[in-house]
Amino acid sequence: MNIAILSRNPKLYSTRRLKQAGEARGHKVEIIDHMKCVLFIEKKNPVVLYQGRRLDYFDAIIPRIGASVTFYGAAVVRQFEMMKVFTAVESQALIRSRDKLRSLQILSRAGLGLPKTIFMDYSRDTEGIIEAVGGAPVVIKLLEGTQGLGVVLAENKKAAKSVIEAFHGLHARIIVQEFIKEAKGADIRAFVVNGEVVGAMRRQAKEGEFRSNLHRGGTAKVVKLSRPEKQAAITAAKKMGLDVAGVDMLPSARGPLILEVNSSPGLEGIEGATKVDIAGKIFQYLEKNAGKKKIQKDKINA
Repeated sequence: MNIAILSRNPKLYSTRRLKQAGEARGHKVEIIDHMKCVLFIEKKNPVVLYQGRRLDYFDAIIPRIGASVTFYGAAVVRQFEMMKVFTAVESQALIRSRDKLRSLQILSRAGLGLPKTIFMDYSRDTEGIIEAVGGAPVVIKLLEGTQGLGVVLAENKKAAKSVIEAFHGLHARIIVQEFIKEAKGADIRAFVVNGEVVGAMRRQAKEGEFRSNLHRGGTAKVVKLSRPEKQAAITAAKKMGLDVAGVDMLPSARGPLILEVNSSPGLEGIEGATKVDIAGKIFQYLEKNAGKKKIQKDKINA
């Protein structure tokens, strides 16, 4: 099959691994910078143009869209969808996953465990907000933050009030979340492909840090998920409409608590910790689903 990886940086580990895995399985794999794509739209003739050529020969795409370019990246994915190209991540699921508040509302409706969370417009009742999520310490997050950026742990009520008021002063949209003490600075990343957990790791924050992101110096090791954790990860990905997802959760006394469902999860940490060919698992999924479309298309054109 002809497969495009939508990525702005061909040197990133995840992009390189996907290209390597696809070529090893006999596919023609091309890296396309989605921000350099031009979308041509007319009646019943959607086309993606790239460096002066039409990208009308792909059987499938693997979107690796950064959070800062979600709007245009999703538009490119949508254009390929209109061209009947199979995508590992659908455009609407991508947009849904990037809206933290909407994601939490969807997961809550699905009955999944979540840290107690408050979202508000400007409010003077900061003490009431802090108490509603269990009191200090509390976690305060920018809705647009990624990879641990824009996340603050307020150790006491005074610090929490100061941070909330400062964010309000900047007209920043924030959520305030319960701090799960028993997690001890660790979380779990479950990698889900086509409704199955294909790998899981436990990420531990470095000493003096509460954010376990590997980009912030956290460490990772393979972990065997409990049945509730595995089911929570699979359900979370399904409810978000994602067939390829990284589901982050906290272990707690009341069961797994979902933090986030990531539509462009990195491969380096999970492959390094689990020694599983996650990139290969993604291509197996593409072969099973995009392959069916290709066979149908070939029969029509025969």
